[in-house]
Amino acid sequence: MKIKAVIWQEDGVWCASVPALPGCHTWGDNYEHLLEMLQDAIQGWLEVASERE
Repeated sequence: MKIKAVIWQEDGVWCASVPALPGCHTWGDNYEHLLEMLQDAIQGWLEVASERE
């Protein structure tokens, strides 16, 4: 599954948001950390969504 994320850097922190998953946002100290956090955020969002259905 492909999920698009919007990634930007703000005040030295990497940030990401997933428009297709409302409320799915995260941040990281560097780009690599952000990608790890983003994967966890997406997985967590999908798990919660599947539990609610």
